Order: sequence, then structure tokens, then C-alpha cells
Amino acid sequence: MSFSELGKVIEVLGKERGIEKGIVVKAIEQAFLVTARKKFGIQGEYETRYNDSDDDIEIYQYKNVVETVRDSIIEINLEDAQGLDEDVEIGDQLGIRIENPNFTRVDVQTARQIIFQKVRDAEREILFAEFKHREGELITGIARRYERGNIIVDLGKADAVLPRREIIYGENFKSGDRIQAYLTEVVMTNRGPEIRLSRTSPMFLVKLFEIEVPEIQDGTIEVRSAAREPGQRAKIAVISVDKDIDPVGACVGMKGSRVQNVVNELQGEKIDIVKWSDDLETFARAALAPADITSIMLDNEEKILDVVVDEDQLALAIGRRGQNVRLAAMLTGYKVNIISKVKLQEKINKAVENLLQLPEVNDTQAQVLVQNGIESIGDFSGVEASLLVDILQITQEDAEAMVKATLAVIEKGEVEFQPEEEVEMVSASAVPAYNGLIQNDGSESQDDKDKFSDAERRLREELAAFKLK
Repeated sequence: MSFSELGKVIEVLGKERGIEKGIVVKAIEQAFLVTARKKFGIQGEYETRYNDSDDDIEIYQYKNVVETVRDSIIEINLEDAQGLDEDVEIGDQLGIRIENPNFTRVDVQTARQIIFQKVRDAEREILFAEFKHREGELITGIARRYERGNIIVDLGKADAVLPRREIIYGENFKSGDRIQAYLTEVVMTNRGPEIRLSRTSPMFLVKLFEIEVPEIQDGTIEVRSAAREPGQRAKIAVISVDKDIDPVGACVGMKGSRVQNVVNELQGEKIDIVKWSDDLETFARAALAPADITSIMLDNEEKILDVVVDEDQLALAIGRRGQNVRLAAMLTGYKVNIISKVKLQEKINKAVENLLQLPEVNDTQAQVLVQNGIESIGDFSGVEASLLVDILQITQEDAEAMVKATLAVIEKGEVEFQPEEEVEMVSASAVPAYNGLIQNDGSESQDDKDKFSDAERRLREELAAFKLK
């Protein structure tokens, strides 16, 4: 059966779409195998081969050699079989070429559709393989159209999707506009490979700096962390492996030329370049710039930073609408609590005064109790005597006497359980919206809730300020 016309079509498709000839030939063989089964009986055993020299498809039907034929589709008697091959015996399987299959137009059309489907599947696999290894790279394309708020970006060989949520707020691309974005992932869907882009990812910021700063490309400077509020402000932490090279200065460039190119691509997003330090306290101070930090307490187990600042530095540390503290939290990967030193000290003084209502507690002991999280008589009433022994370094007898005296005073109703007047706290707290530390897979967590005023009730805030006395 000649199919030279079909062969030419497939050859053109192969050249245009970069599909190897072997893949196309296999698709042809599979297509006519399906067609043969449909035409000659699905219970039969068939084989199709492409004859390159004749540009023909050869179809073979295999039959078992038997004495008495019960099913002509799968069996042939010995006499007829020996007419084709005199050496065959009963029990052998004989391959018989179907010389003239007489495929109808419907049969050929079915084969054509199968071939085209196989070619499309092969094309999808090629595209998937081509772009899959480019995950984590910058990629440039042309905006073609909007689909449900998402931008379809033409990459030449394939279309990519720039979701609405991955577009910087205020950006408005028109058809034909050039778009540069970060390739976040390539996934195979029922419709083929889907290439997903982002312009809001912190890694987009990192990749832009890699382009602008040769020292990052050659490994002299490393980007250790990045945090963004897309279109508004970003922070990036860098370190140099060469002590003679200033990583911050290199990223800024002559007269700010390097960082300005990145800012222009990010629609005017302000960028703070921070010097990385393995000492978390030092790095946290840099991350919270331009605020001047008074004191920092670390809780590595809970990944919390309690930061104390003077009153005049509080607004700078928190930033406009809490932006600075949120970015610092993302950059460090720690929850960051910002506390006013003055206001916090007032609260601690109130807690000490509340405890001094107890006749058995002196000023020094009250301060030690507050330092250990016992901030009021209400807290003290639930403390075991053994714990007081450890905290106040007193004997078991004295501790039991103190607890007994406290309970007696409480029963008489002569004390206030909590400080009379709660000091208004000026504080801010931010939980990382994602892990700002660069990961190999660029992944981000989904916890994007910013929390404020959590610091007011945390013991660490009192302790941080208390130690400044």
C-alpha cells in the first residue's frame, strides 16, 4: 500500500516541529496497526512495518498452523501454510503479508488522525523536555492575549502563562509587548505542557541581579536571601567570597546604574541591598535598616526575633503599613517582633508593682519573677513552690511559706490580680509570608497572613526590655 502523500505530510510536520523521523515512522506503524485490527478482526495478531525504500507500509497477519481450522482469523491449515512456506509444521506460527488491504477512505482517515495525534503527543513531550530543564531561569516572550486575566506569552515554540497573581500590581501589558519573567515550573496537563511564569517571585529579583552584576554570575558574590512586596519594596541579602570586594557596592554599581536597571524592570520597586552575615543578630540589624536597633533576643527553636527599639526608631523599624518588619521577617525566615523600649519598660514596672502587693515578695524578687514570665499575682497564684525555689534561689520552706501567705492575701481580697492600668503597647509583629532564604526548588510557603500586636502578650518582649534596665 502506497502512502507517499501521507508520508510527505508527516515529513513536513517533522521538519517544522523538530520531531525525529523515527518517532514519525513509529506513529505511522502504530496507526496502521490499529486500522488493520479494526478491519481484519481485533482478535488477530498483526504487525506493521515501514519500508523506507518503497515508501510503503507492510502489514503482516500471524496465524497458527493447525490441522483443522476453527477460526480463520488466527488459524491456517497445514496445506495452505506449506503453500506459503514449505518448511512450516503444525504448531508453528506463520506471518502472512496482506498484499492488498483495500483500506477505505474512512480507514485512511482514521490512520491519519492517529498519526497526527501521535505527532502532537511527541511534540508535547519535546516541548516539555525542552522547557522543563529551564525551570528557574529568566525567560523573554511576547504578550499575545489575555485569558481570564492571565497573559498568554509567546515564547516562539510554545505559549506560556503569566497568571494574574504573578503580575506586578499596576502593570498593564498590551499585545505585542515584550515580557521578561521567571519560569517557575513546567507541568504536563491534558492539553500539553503548561509553562508558568512569574514577575512577583523573589527569585525574579535574584535573576535580574544575576544579569546586571557580573560578580554574581561568576560566583564572587552570592545572593543568600531575598524578600519582596512586588511593585513596592524589596530587600536582597548578598555576601562576597572575596574580602576585597564590597558586595553591596558591586550590586549598586557606578552611580547606582546596576540596581537602577533592576528597579526599572520592576516598575520602580524600591530595593534595599543588605550585607549578609552568618551571625543572625548582625544580619537582623541590617535587615531592619534604616532603623537603629537597641537590642535583639533570639529564639532559634521557635524561630522568633524580639527586637527592642527606642521610641524615635519605632516607626522606621515597622515601616509604612508594617512593610519594613514584614520584609525583614521574610529575609531572615524568622518571626520578627518590634517593641518600643519605653512603653515596654512601663508595662514591666506595672507588673513589678502588682507583685509587690504580696508581703513576702521584695523588689528584687518581683523583678526576677517578671523576668521569668510571672507578671502578676494572678500568674503567681498558680506557681508551684518547687518552681519558686529554682527561680528565686530560696529554700523549699521559704517557697511554701510564700505560697501560703499569697493564698491568704488573695482570700481576703486585698490585692489586684492584674496591674491596675494596662500600658498601651506600641508594637508590631510579622510572620514570614514565605521563606526568604533561597531554596533549590524556589518554593514558597502559603502562610501569608501578617499579624500585628501579637508582641504585646509575649513574655520575650518583657524580657528583652527588662534586661535593658
